[in-house]
Amino acid sequence: MMDLVYPSSTAPVYPRPSASHPGHVPAQDQEMLPLIEPSGIVYGQATRAYCHSGSKALHPVVHLHIIDRESRIYLQKRSMEKDLLPGYWDTAVGGHVTYGEYVQEALFREAGEELGLQAFNPVFIGTNMWETERDRELVFVYAMVGHPDLAPDNAEVTEGRWWTPAELETAMGKRILTPNFEHEYRAIKDALAALL
Repeated sequence: MMDLVYPSSTAPVYPRPSASHPGHVPAQDQEMLPLIEPSGIVYGQATRAYCHSGSKALHPVVHLHIIDRESRIYLQKRSMEKDLLPGYWDTAVGGHVTYGEYVQEALFREAGEELGLQAFNPVFIGTNMWETERDRELVFVYAMVGHPDLAPDNAEVTEGRWWTPAELETAMGKRILTPNFEHEYRAIKDALAALL
């Protein structure tokens, strides 16, 4: 499994100062994300706002798909407070890797924050590149098999439920599921089924 490779000293903050942009120092409470090469080498850091501003700076995220022995997959419904795709159904766990974290650290942190999920055995499925007009992400995709007790954080997630493969196929392309979930699920559904 690939992971991030941090430099031996603190990576520079982007955007870098220039004649047209004198640069700025992010506030201490701003979430900083690693900027990476497709190989996982960290070359810089930037605020979440910068990464989502159309800069196309590649940054890492984690996704966890939770499936049970009946081939159902658990999805979360995004809070209506989200700035992107509020009210859509999405991957069980998804979030940014913050600067200084490694991929599995972020995975366990996000699972705990979003669903109260602490102890689980993730299986690495692979990586994919997801790009929109706003940003570009290298997605580290994991799965787990089981039926854990989940406690969705209502600030992040409106609700969660188990979906059958047939329900997912019916919802595809109908603005119910997030586009990146639809893209990713199509790519990994056979790998998820192989875990059962």
